[in-house]
Amino acid sequence: MNPVLAMLIGIILMMLMIIFTRMHAFPAMIISAILIGILSGNALLVGTGNEGGNLLSVAVNTVTGGFGSTMTSIGIVIGFGTIMGIFMEKSGAAKRMALTILKKVGVKNADIVLGLTGFVVSIPVFCDSGFVILSSLAKEFSRLTKKSMVWLGGILGMGLYITHFMVPPTPGPLAVVGTFQQNGINIDLGMFIICGLLFSIPLFICAIYVFRYFGKKYEGQFVVPSDIDRSQYTEAQLKVLDRIEDKLSAGKELENSDFEDLLSTEKLPGAGISFTILLLPVVLILLNTLVGQTGLKATGFGQFIQFLGTPIIALFISLCIGAFGLAKDLDNKTVVGMMGDACKDAGPIVFITAAGGALGAVVKATGAAQIMADAIVKAGIPAILVPLLIGTIMRFPQGSGTVAMITGSAIIAPMMATLGINPYLAAMAVCLTAMMPSFLNDSYFHVVTNFSGMDINTSLKTWTLSTIIIPIFGSILIVILSLIFH
Repeated sequence: MNPVLAMLIGIILMMLMIIFTRMHAFPAMIISAILIGILSGNALLVGTGNEGGNLLSVAVNTVTGGFGSTMTSIGIVIGFGTIMGIFMEKSGAAKRMALTILKKVGVKNADIVLGLTGFVVSIPVFCDSGFVILSSLAKEFSRLTKKSMVWLGGILGMGLYITHFMVPPTPGPLAVVGTFQQNGINIDLGMFIICGLLFSIPLFICAIYVFRYFGKKYEGQFVVPSDIDRSQYTEAQLKVLDRIEDKLSAGKELENSDFEDLLSTEKLPGAGISFTILLLPVVLILLNTLVGQTGLKATGFGQFIQFLGTPIIALFISLCIGAFGLAKDLDNKTVVGMMGDACKDAGPIVFITAAGGALGAVVKATGAAQIMADAIVKAGIPAILVPLLIGTIMRFPQGSGTVAMITGSAIIAPMMATLGINPYLAAMAVCLTAMMPSFLNDSYFHVVTNFSGMDINTSLKTWTLSTIIIPIFGSILIVILSLIFH
């Protein structure tokens, strides 16, 4: 069978299993990869150098080889990153970051405070968990400023959403970089972090205006009521809340200090350690990249810096800061339990990521990606549109952005030599359009909807629409950048 047709059949089967059966994405991807290899027949045998061999055995071996090589490259990184994230989640470091950003930005820009906090927190923390942690803060802002949760909850959700898709060490973009590297494409993790962060800035600015528009449209609606359940607050918090209510009743404007006082009633870690656990691994990975471009890489000092900047080591250092710094007041059993919970969260992501590597190995070995790339070039279709379309095609039917990024990169990476586009732009394109859209088949859609107090229809008209508008805006930027960077 033609390898492209075999690939299409395999991917459709994978989608059907994920959507309509009780099959988890991990086994669905593995079964799909094996089927593609078998249906491709002789193309797989030739591509792997096993002409005349046992097709069934070669298909299985190609899948296990791709799975193993991907697990080797990023399995530990995802595990360490998840553990690092749970320390930020449980310690209050995310709220401390919000307080620090509030002091700089000001309460009058409450939406920017929430969005920036989400933007920063989601780099190591899953966006679902980040929204649950920070939604209470958004509700307090809504209750006290009388702004709609469509606005405040939406911008918080989008801040988390953007970096979840665009900036490693979040598993999705990390897997995309790993898949490209597995296919021999020269793409550096540190450089991709820089590119992802820089590209995320205009996306976030766009999001501010989108949700301010929604805030005006839904003004007075979905505002958290002024009445509170006093049993849910500490005595110190109630004193601050009563003072704020008196201020509002007198017609006075709220100041930064009011919210600072409210947050300071909770026991939060210091700003220094809160930002360090997040930024240190990023800085070390970037230093590794920078040293690799200079003569320092031949010196003992340079080699030590590169060692520290290896993603596994950089994240391990941050993990230790979390265990012995952020969680210093907890007993050993609790800390070990937190790490165990993080490993449970990381397990499905690691397996799905490695399964994506298996799928990519089969697609590359059968030559399906090369055939499609040659056809695209021959047809004169702008090459940059291919990764942009693949991300959405992989996302829309099954709802998982991470699965979309992994499968999308597995298809695109083997095409790169023929498409001739900038690898960083191609990788960012897959990540970007895997955002689109977030609707009923996406767990994060329901997290944002429920924790913001919105109904489904309102969320479809606002949150879902924003997850289409912002990636389209980003796609236009990608196309423009592709004309400059080749």
